[in-house]
Amino acid sequence: MLRIEAARTERINGRNHTRPLARLSQLLVVFPIPLFSPLPFRSDLIPAGDHRGTAMALSLRRKQLDVIVRMLHLNQQQLPNGGEGQGEEEAYKLLVMDPPCVSLLSPVLKVGDLRRHGVTLTLGIDRPRQAVADAPAVYLVRPTPSNVDRIAADAAAGLYASFHVNFSTSVPRPLLERLAAACAASPPACVGRLARVADQYIDFVCLEEGLFSLAQPRAYVALNDPAAADADITSLVDAVALGLFCVFATLGVVPVIRCARGGPSEMVTAALDARLRDHLLVKPNLFTEAASAAVASFQRPVLCLFDRNFELSVGVQHDWSYRPLVHDVLGLKLNKLKLPAEKYELDDSDKFWVTNSWSPFPKVAEEIEAQLAKYKQDVDEVNQRTGGGSGVEFDGTDLIGNTRHLMNAVNSLPELTERKKIIDKHTNIATALLGHIKERSLDGYCDCENDMLVNGTVDRNTLLSLLRGKGTKEDKLRLAVTYLLSFETPPSSELEQVEAALRESEVDMSAFQYVKRIKALNTQFAGASGTATKSNIVDWAEKLYGQSLSAVTAGVKNLLSDGRQLALTRTVEALMEGKPNPEVDDYLLFDPRAPRSGTGGQFKGPFREAIVFMIGGGNYIEYRSLMELEQRTQPSKHVIYGATEILSGAEFIHQLAELGQKAGLGGGSSNIPPGAAQ
Repeated sequence: MLRIEAARTERINGRNHTRPLARLSQLLVVFPIPLFSPLPFRSDLIPAGDHRGTAMALSLRRKQLDVIVRMLHLNQQQLPNGGEGQGEEEAYKLLVMDPPCVSLLSPVLKVGDLRRHGVTLTLGIDRPRQAVADAPAVYLVRPTPSNVDRIAADAAAGLYASFHVNFSTSVPRPLLERLAAACAASPPACVGRLARVADQYIDFVCLEEGLFSLAQPRAYVALNDPAAADADITSLVDAVALGLFCVFATLGVVPVIRCARGGPSEMVTAALDARLRDHLLVKPNLFTEAASAAVASFQRPVLCLFDRNFELSVGVQHDWSYRPLVHDVLGLKLNKLKLPAEKYELDDSDKFWVTNSWSPFPKVAEEIEAQLAKYKQDVDEVNQRTGGGSGVEFDGTDLIGNTRHLMNAVNSLPELTERKKIIDKHTNIATALLGHIKERSLDGYCDCENDMLVNGTVDRNTLLSLLRGKGTKEDKLRLAVTYLLSFETPPSSELEQVEAALRESEVDMSAFQYVKRIKALNTQFAGASGTATKSNIVDWAEKLYGQSLSAVTAGVKNLLSDGRQLALTRTVEALMEGKPNPEVDDYLLFDPRAPRSGTGGQFKGPFREAIVFMIGGGNYIEYRSLMELEQRTQPSKHVIYGATEILSGAEFIHQLAELGQKAGLGGGSSNIPPGAAQ
């Protein structure tokens, strides 16, 4: 029987790991993967269409992909001359994941990409699996007790030749000891099968180069629930801080952090600052190499943390752009869209999507028609040159004529076929959108909300007509909440008519009453004392909202100005400039690399790169606004946008309704499905 020796602690690559089982001392060592010697870059292993790797340091998607590629190659150094895979035998392997890791892998690697990495079979850790005794298995899972137990059971059963265990984030020492103990209690061969256990720090979903999500559902509800226990809030704050730590560990940079005083943003900032400081105490660490690079370039990014209550109306409003419409109306998730008859992927490999996804829907429809006309013209030209008839679909069967034209036509066939495939895809998507737009009068909702948010005016007849007419109950509730947030003091008679119209349409009033209550509370407290801080507000009111609504509604009137710049974008721009500005002068500053003091570090910019993170759920409207900030500023800036989850307006209104029900407001059950976190 194996004797358990006294636990001893050894410092490995900047982390302390207790190794209680002498027999496993050479196996259960958790290496931070970014500290491994980097593998030679292999362009042939990067998915097609991912060509945005530039000189920018903050290439989050590319760096996450690099970590995954190394993991799939069993974290082994490749030969420098084997960069293109010539003369190199690719070992086939199995990939075992849990559902959260499937979500983080899905946007960056497709099935074909996995096959190029030697992955012949992808399996779920929670599903029954047959033994493949001659193949190595790569595990990518979150560090949970159930996953650790399942890995130990698989190793004991000898399902695979070797086990390369990768945790998506740092594994707690108790779980590491649990794995060690389970393997030690198994047959002796079990220990030999565990080839490696590693922390990967990639526990986030990178949807695009500049967009990521921590896939933490219902964070807004958890942080604003007046009945939430302090332990639950602390646990969520720590989880958000750990997710952000993974982001910066992958990027290899330590940010300067800015946030507003009070509320979830300050709590997360303090937790992240403490985690980064603790990690930086040991040498070497995940940021050792990045520190020398930062010194050479004199650049560090700024992390701007916000609470969803900073701009509540953006979370519920309708939008007329192609990408937000596809997400909101058709349910785009993890860059995948499922229609009744088809499934599509919408990512940067789709040139039409990249070029037109931020255009207004009518312009997208026109562009589809133009692309189709151009395609038909090119097909007719090919047919004419090869002797075929005009107006005939190009299928390669009627090609005749001289050899030169024939070969040119054959060479053009793949490109024409791909163009037709893209045109058909977006024709089907636009047709589905058009059906919803007509059925729900979405153009009317967008116009009405735009008038309220931009001009500060509303046509009462139009508003009431929409609330009583077409549209889902969620559409009407979102319009009513936008109306409520667009005006400091709406006329009482008009407000009563809005509420009556909602009741006539049998809309659950919980979300509306919740926003109405917190607006009244914050207005009341703001009027009681102009100099009062949030610490003077009763705990229940602060838990309900967290800050004065007047600060939100003051900026809401300029929400969709000509430049479509949100209050969030203005604040981020001010924080990046680092100049005195009344809007951000009272923002807290934390610098994990600076000595501890009452106010944190003193460096306030300017910054060329920023990570903007929304606690409580983000959306594509804010993401677009930050991208426009990148494009218009000189010298150019680089911004990455992230959130606890990416929410549609219907999904966020459901969370508001849930909070209203918890507070005993409104009535009835919400008609809105909660949706899955993205």
